[in-house]
Amino acid sequence: MTTASLAAYLDSTNLRLDATDTDLRTLCADARRGGFAAVMLYPGSVPLAREALAGTPVAIGTVIGFPHGRSSAAAKEAEIRAVAAAGAHEVDIVMNYADLREGRRAAVAAELGTLASVSRHLKLLTKVIVETCFLDRTQKLAALALCEGAGVDFIKTSTGFGADGATVDDVKLFADHRHGAIRIKAAGGIKTLSKAQALIAAGATRLGTSSAVALVQEEAGGQVISNF
Repeated sequence: MTTASLAAYLDSTNLRLDATDTDLRTLCADARRGGFAAVMLYPGSVPLAREALAGTPVAIGTVIGFPHGRSSAAAKEAEIRAVAAAGAHEVDIVMNYADLREGRRAAVAAELGTLASVSRHLKLLTKVIVETCFLDRTQKLAALALCEGAGVDFIKTSTGFGADGATVDDVKLFADHRHGAIRIKAAGGIKTLSKAQALIAAGATRLGTSSAVALVQEEAGGQVISNF
């Protein structure tokens, strides 16, 4: 894998609670120079990213109902509409996994169906975060089926705020049991090239990471890449 091909997998992320505007402009500048797939930041920072990334192919991604997923469907829809108007291209929506764990699948299906429909109308790519660390195997497969039923673009493993992040086993579980074209985003705890490569080999086509620059530098053999 080349540094450019690895970079194309990466959603370079800064969801730190203490992130400054300077931090976020650096995130965007690194993504622009490195050719990352997207930046991921909070909804209120989408206008900053739109300005910083104007004229570049880097997508602007943001999070909805983050990190708990327990906002109402109406609140999540309002967030989606607001970030679309602000210039976002992708939304990573936290599933109400609490409802899923309590067996309220119909409620989860209804919410995802509405949010996916609204996002499609607004031409936003959709990734649904299911927080795998809090789900058992049966619930993970149910989450996959619900995401497929709603027609979202990606199922995403984790927020990075839960008890654990992405695992190879969870990515492989989704890859082996999907029935259609849904893609897989792994996120949470991806700090080494070996882990990134293992997740890609298991079936992930996007990686959410706060270590994007370090990963491409590791891919380059530890050399300082001239882009950065």
